[in-house]
Amino acid sequence: MTIQNVLIVCIGNICRSPMAEGLMREALPGRDVGSAGLHALLGRGADPIACELMNERGIDISQHQTRQIELELVQRADLILVMDREQRRAIEERYLFAAGKVFRLCEFSDQDVPDPYRADRSIFQRSLALIEDGAQQWVKRISRVSSR
Repeated sequence: MTIQNVLIVCIGNICRSPMAEGLMREALPGRDVGSAGLHALLGRGADPIACELMNERGIDISQHQTRQIELELVQRADLILVMDREQRRAIEERYLFAAGKVFRLCEFSDQDVPDPYRADRSIFQRSLALIEDGAQQWVKRISRVSSR
C-alpha cells in the first residue's frame, strides 16, 4: 500500500493543521499533503504565531488559506491525521467509509495536540513540539510502508 495523499485536520485550519502540513510536506516530497478544518472559516490565513514558528524552521506557511473538510478531500486521502480523539470520532461519524484511515497525529505517543488558538507563543511552542514529534513518527511509517 502506498500512501500518496495525506490530509491533516484540526478545528479551524488556522494553527495546528497548517503547521503539521508544512512539516509533512517538507518531509514527504512528491506526495500530496494538505489540511482542512472541521469548522474552518474559509479563506483565512495561518495564525501569525504559527507562521513565525514555522519560518524559524525554514518552512513558509504564509500563503496558507483555510478550508473546510469535505467529502472529496476525505475520499481522496489515503491517510487522515487529526489532533485529538474527538476530531477522529467526528470524521468517522460524518464519513463512515473513512474508518480505518483516520488517526491522531500523536497516535504513537497516545497524546492529543492542544489547540493554541488565541493563546500565547509558549502554548504554540508546546503544540508545535507535539506536532513535530507526531509528524516525524508518521513520516517514518509512511516512508517504510511506501518503500515496500
